[in-house]
Amino acid sequence: MAHKSDKHQHEDDSEAEKKSGKNKSKKAESLNILKKEEEINSKLKKKFYEEELVKLQIELVKLQEWIKYKGLRTVILFEGRDAAGKGGTIKRITETLNPRVVRVVALGVPTEKEKSQWYFQRYVEYLPAAGEMVLFDRSWYNRAGVERVMGFCTENEYWDFLRSCPNFENMLIRSGITLIKYWFSVSDKEQERRFIQRIQDPTRRWKISPMDVESRTKWVDYSKAKDEMFAYTDTKQSPWYVVEADDKRKARLNCITHLLGQIKYKDVPREKIVLPPLEKEKSYVRPPMSEQTFVPNKF
Repeated sequence: MAHKSDKHQHEDDSEAEKKSGKNKSKKAESLNILKKEEEINSKLKKKFYEEELVKLQIELVKLQEWIKYKGLRTVILFEGRDAAGKGGTIKRITETLNPRVVRVVALGVPTEKEKSQWYFQRYVEYLPAAGEMVLFDRSWYNRAGVERVMGFCTENEYWDFLRSCPNFENMLIRSGITLIKYWFSVSDKEQERRFIQRIQDPTRRWKISPMDVESRTKWVDYSKAKDEMFAYTDTKQSPWYVVEADDKRKARLNCITHLLGQIKYKDVPREKIVLPPLEKEKSYVRPPMSEQTFVPNKF
């Protein structure tokens, strides 16, 4: 069998090394974007974050009880770029609260009927009654953001919104509603990292849509739209509060701490709860267990 010369063998080895180097380079680049989450969050240690979150969630329960007790009406808007951390913050706010008092509203694409209505009409339907707090995961500001950038509304509709929005919000405030608006700010590099993470994680894949992907190509357009939106709607009566969200843990704690400071609340007086003894009825006979259908014990 013929053998390759040392020169040819060396050339083949060099070519293989180049290919291997390119593959390693691509992999390293991908890993660099997807830097370990623990490293990114290392600015705020997990243990400290969890301890502080528990304290804040206890205060959120007190706030919820106060809102119910005093019959307050509270609306909180969460806006920002895709993957900025709005949903994660909302989840931490609501996970220990009563869903009958605190509701989350995340509306989908408007129907043909809703498109023919006054723009604010479908949001008005979800405003709180006395003793309720409503969190909007995106809100009427869709018109100033995605609808503006993606061309889902006309120029007239867009400018009418910017002129009408401050008046609409002032009406809500005058009616007794407490309105709080948060904008979650995230860098382009951090957004990209989170997008890639969602694409590669089957439990998060649903979080990214074709619209999210397209938004990456219109980063500057979204920036301009946000600046214009702030120019018209960041008012003294209804200001925007910007949450720096590149560090998720910090963003959550900072946002919740700020929220708790926006409404003066106190501990609601409660009667001491005493459990009565369990009722025992001698005449009661439990039906045979064989007549019931049980979930299999696989664990």
